[in-house]
Amino acid sequence: MAGIEVIFYIEGMGNDRKVLERALKDTAENLRNERGVKIGYVKLEDIIESEGEPLKYSGMIEAKLEGSLGEVVRLVLRYSPAIVEVLKPGKLEVESRELMKILGEVSLFMGKLMEQFGGLAVYPKLEDLPEPRIGYSRDEIEELILEDRNLLYRFVVEVFGEDGEGIRETMGRALTFEGCRINKLVVQGEKEGEKFKGLLAAELLSSFETLFQLTAKYAPVAISILEPEVVDVTASELQNALTDLGGFVNELVTRPVKRQLMEGQKEESKL
Repeated sequence: MAGIEVIFYIEGMGNDRKVLERALKDTAENLRNERGVKIGYVKLEDIIESEGEPLKYSGMIEAKLEGSLGEVVRLVLRYSPAIVEVLKPGKLEVESRELMKILGEVSLFMGKLMEQFGGLAVYPKLEDLPEPRIGYSRDEIEELILEDRNLLYRFVVEVFGEDGEGIRETMGRALTFEGCRINKLVVQGEKEGEKFKGLLAAELLSSFETLFQLTAKYAPVAISILEPEVVDVTASELQNALTDLGGFVNELVTRPVKRQLMEGQKEESKL
């Protein structure tokens, strides 16, 4: 696979200028010392002060680097850039086995974060959405893969709820809302006290970007790409997927700070 050249835009925010400066300098130095990728440059922008904002100081690191898809994804998970710009190649081909390995690392990393900070999947009232279609003919599947560039994959996640059928209905709507077509959907498990605990196995068709988002949001216990054997990805698709991934990591790790700010604002309003 050809090297992927990207620019990371990493944002830092805080209420203490010196603490933020030190954190950004440390991050920039860590980037310069990264192994396994080629570092083009690392630029540290000046701290900006914004009065009236919950976090009054902000700063930005711009870093250009080149590496394999796996290494770039690992650095996105490590540094959670606000934006990832893909410079080259304009299109890349990834073997499904290699992509499954990368997605497995994303799932493991995100699963650990969600155990600590909570989940990511949030939806509107799913009961207001139409019941999804489940099941596609072979001809339809081939057309979705060849014409619409969808991937066919199996996706297994842990589920909890009142009962298996309710979970199946809810997850069917949620997966459709995410942009998936559902070929198969099965829930297996058992009641533990008043709650149902089990596994949901789905055979899905979706874009590369949706597969990446689902993996980050649900941290599946298993992913298996069935077709195609080689996945072609445009620079735009990869850019969107990596930026979303960085945003998901940032959303989780900054939750404690956001919670503190909200609690502080509530205390001020009481006074």
